[in-house]
Amino acid sequence: MSYIISCCSTADLSKEHFESRDIHYVCFHYAIDGVEYPDDLGESIPFDEFYERMKNGADTRTAQVNVAEYVDFFTPFLEEGKDIVHVSLSSGISGTINAARNAAAILRERYPERKIHVIDSLGASSGYGLLMDTAATMRDKGMDVDELAAWISENRLKVHHWFFSTDLSFFVKGGRISKTAAVFGGLLEICPLMNMDNLGRLIPRFKIRTKKKVIREIVNKMEENAEDGLNYHGKCYISMSACYEDARAVADLVEARFPKLDGKVIINNIGTTIGSHTGPGTVALFFWGSERVN
Repeated sequence: MSYIISCCSTADLSKEHFESRDIHYVCFHYAIDGVEYPDDLGESIPFDEFYERMKNGADTRTAQVNVAEYVDFFTPFLEEGKDIVHVSLSSGISGTINAARNAAAILRERYPERKIHVIDSLGASSGYGLLMDTAATMRDKGMDVDELAAWISENRLKVHHWFFSTDLSFFVKGGRISKTAAVFGGLLEICPLMNMDNLGRLIPRFKIRTKKKVIREIVNKMEENAEDGLNYHGKCYISMSACYEDARAVADLVEARFPKLDGKVIINNIGTTIGSHTGPGTVALFFWGSERVN
């Protein structure tokens, strides 16, 4: 193709998945107990080790991709004569799109004959990954660079993001809920069910008691919102942070309720950037559906 598609590592697909679909990615950064690493899909620190260290009290910090890094990332493609469609992590949770846009402005002056589209995914984790995977399919079907950029912008809000957490301590650390709410939530076995709104922000929607009930309810939300309801025939992704059994329980329910799925549910790890904020115990469900309006 005359162009490449790219995203951030926070799309939370595996390295093998990115490579098989010819999707390029640029790495965010994180630090654990003061030591910095690239968010390189679990290569520097395996995911199970990362989340175990978080459970044991390790301090984590994250940093987005800066302008200079985007310039360095984009330049080789432009030098090869390729145009670029880059899709960023949601502006509702990160400012990285501003760095990408500034880098694109610099590079358009150096390579005036090249096209550089920078698009806000309004998504995160493997929902953002689902958008990228589908964009790769559209590219492979023959969309040109401008058509694909327009298609992503027009369809990004149709990717639904629903997630829950069984460990509220890291939401307290991140300032998303109070310590008092977390204490009562723990005593009552409350698992908040959240989703991403039309501005790409994470919004608590329901307080559900017990993990068993929230697993059922997240699949109910898919039934309510999925394209064609129970006849949904698209792909479905899940991402999770050190709670594979919970993710598998959701996947099993999805596969039983939606027999026309395009393949089995794919379960990915929540990467170290997003996982630094959610901590272990989070399961997220992603699928195509009606456009998110709030």
